[in-house]
Amino acid sequence: MRIAKGLLAACLVLPLVAQAEEIGEVSTVFKWVGPNDKIVVEAFDDPKVEGVTCYLSRAKTGGVKGGLGLAEDRAEASIACRQVGPIHFTGKLKDGEEVFKERTSLVFKTMQVVRFFDEKRNTLVYLVYSDRVIEGSPQNAVTAIPILPWAAQ
Repeated sequence: MRIAKGLLAACLVLPLVAQAEEIGEVSTVFKWVGPNDKIVVEAFDDPKVEGVTCYLSRAKTGGVKGGLGLAEDRAEASIACRQVGPIHFTGKLKDGEEVFKERTSLVFKTMQVVRFFDEKRNTLVYLVYSDRVIEGSPQNAVTAIPILPWAAQ
């Protein structure tokens, strides 16, 4: 019972981060053993902004190491976020707040998406970048969504 309470408490303390849904993939390099290298397209909804979906494309390393989850994926990623319904904020937004995070190596490297709100232009801005425990990567991509009224259907 103590373990269950501890896990529940840990889940409540963790930041609200979206989970990705795989939309599709294409192979880029054939591997004789293990899965091929590929580019994966994933979608996730912003957990604090209803009506926004982000699409992320990124490289996944294949081969034996990739199949076992031991390979380090490349830092390159592309992002496109779109308004898919009426926009409603479900919580207070903080600039630079992490909305998505995924491990891209066994221990040291992650890919993250953070959100900014450009109040002057009434626009949400999403940035994807990769970082390591010791050093970050300058490779990044950005997308912006102007908050517009949604036509009722």
